[in-house]
Amino acid sequence: MEKYVCMECGYVYNFKIGDPDNKIKSGTDFKDVPEEWVCPLCAAKKEQFKKLK
Repeated sequence: MEKYVCMECGYVYNFKIGDPDNKIKSGTDFKDVPEEWVCPLCAAKKEQFKKLK
């Protein structure tokens, strides 16, 4: 389970936290986040995220 960073604003999606404000439960792997989900900070599309090494 990796972390993903928004290439637009630097927001980091952490599966341990999820995105509770947008109904993404903690423990949700990034691949399981719906395609219509957007960055909670800048509204970038999911495809704008890159896996952190």
